Amino acid sequence: MRADAVRGVGVRADGVPADPVPVRAPRGRRAHARARVRAGADRVQGRGFLAKAAAVTAALTALGALLGLVRDQILAGYFGAGAETDAFLVAWTVPEFASTLLIEDALALILVPAFSRALARRSGSLFGDPVRALVRGTLPRLTLVVAVAAAALILAAPLVVSALAPGLPDPRLAVDCTRLTATCVLSFALVGYCSAALRAHGCFLPPAAIYVAYNVGIIGTVLVLREPWGVRSAAAGVAVGGVLMVLVQAPSLLRELRARPVPKEEPTALAPDGGQEGRILVLGLIAPVVAFSLFRQSQTLVERFLASPLPAGAISYLNYAQKVAQMPMILSLMLCTVSFPVVARALAAGETEAARRRVERDLLLAAVVVLVGASTVIAAAPKIVELLFERGEFDRTATVATAAVMRVYSLGLLGQTMVGALVRCYFSAARPLWYPAAAMAAGLAVTTVAGIPGAHYWGAVGIAAANALGITCTAVLLLRGAHRQAVPVQVDRLGEGLLRLATAGAWATGAGWLCSVGIDSPALSVTVAAAVVIGVFLLFIACAAKAPEIPPLPRSASRRTDHARPHRAAPTAAEAAPVGETAPVGGDVPLDHGPR
Repeated sequence: MRADAVRGVGVRADGVPADPVPVRAPRGRRAHARARVRAGADRVQGRGFLAKAAAVTAALTALGALLGLVRDQILAGYFGAGAETDAFLVAWTVPEFASTLLIEDALALILVPAFSRALARRSGSLFGDPVRALVRGTLPRLTLVVAVAAAALILAAPLVVSALAPGLPDPRLAVDCTRLTATCVLSFALVGYCSAALRAHGCFLPPAAIYVAYNVGIIGTVLVLREPWGVRSAAAGVAVGGVLMVLVQAPSLLRELRARPVPKEEPTALAPDGGQEGRILVLGLIAPVVAFSLFRQSQTLVERFLASPLPAGAISYLNYAQKVAQMPMILSLMLCTVSFPVVARALAAGETEAARRRVERDLLLAAVVVLVGASTVIAAAPKIVELLFERGEFDRTATVATAAVMRVYSLGLLGQTMVGALVRCYFSAARPLWYPAAAMAAGLAVTTVAGIPGAHYWGAVGIAAANALGITCTAVLLLRGAHRQAVPVQVDRLGEGLLRLATAGAWATGAGWLCSVGIDSPALSVTVAAAVVIGVFLLFIACAAKAPEIPPLPRSASRRTDHARPHRAAPTAAEAAPVGETAPVGGDVPLDHGPR
């Protein structure tokens, strides 16, 4: 890009593009310069890119989920579903909470837009590198804060255990495990930082591999240290897995930061910009995102608090049921994660209608995936638990109890998926909103109020029912408010489609259960249930009147929005705006280049 074209656009210290200065290049030259920048972005959003990114993410997500299942099988086989496992699962609340806050939700929603803005300024910066300035202004502060938090958590482990699970019969074991798992606060923060930076650069492979490394660390540590340490070996594995997650990503991030030569002396005008980004991450518009993440993960805290006074094994039943039932949700949200950059770019180009159509398609596709999985889980829950866990210390009684919890918990999977997908619409704007946090707080209140009598009368099953009710209320609130956000979803049309898909799921669940209930072999029973569920679900959608429009998955994954088609003649709104304004203001993974 020519320097005279760059000088026509200024950037204020707060990262917002300033009005063009009077000295500007001729109109044709500026349009040509913007077209070149836009063409570079368009090339990486070709038909094959989203499909390849989706394939890489899906493969590594599936591998990570498979290793997580192996991890849970090892825990169940070695330690069963008793008081010892309950103590470890209380300590495991720390990494579960930290992963949501530092890897999956809050830190990603804060850092990805910041890195996207820095990358947008990089193309127009003649001196220095805004990306490196952002790293210098944020990474040391973040590391210091989370290191202090991890040390405080280690020291306060007895108080944490007492607050999380006051009814544990042996709190000392839980305290030891909590002190080991508390180290993940530091490692997970570094993991989340690396993931956000790499995704902003368009590098998908290392962030998608983090949970593979995490589960490998836990499994290996348990196998090596189980004899001398018992269940404490699993807690030590969390610490080892956190370190491996950092090591998987750090080399790729260093390569990205070194990719562009920077002069030895940078203009002082760039310093306020990087410093402003640092202040934004520490003091600025992060409260709504953090509050939403905290309220969302607090569902697990409420579950374990209510389950701790119940007979030994209740926390374990909830944990095993949750881990298996959530697999369909993880796969369904992967679709939204991969395709959401296209939505962000459409919003940045002013093409709201294209973004709306894409979001509605993705929500319906995610609903199909999660409902098929939930229907299979409900239809064959006892056989699934028997196939996966019933060996070693995990007996028939634990299988029956876990299957009952799993069936009830699966009723909330559609709500879980809708919450994870819809919140991206709210946080795609430059200024995060408080409404998602308020909706999540309302759902948490419902879970708590319903969980107290549920735990008293029905035990772990009642707690699972309260969780499903609370998250469904949050999903309804987010759906009702979505039409007023940056992506104006047609709520009535989408709600009707979801209702019809849920009806198809109910019919498929009944058919799958009837066809598999008389089969003794767990593997054959689960296979038959899954096949019948898929067949009945698709048949219902094909034959039902006013069935929701669900595009085929391969076509949806490779489809581009109109602004990504380089052959059109008329310039888009993004081309008519300054270059710095073409960067996405939110989303997960702005597309700069493909996976490596």
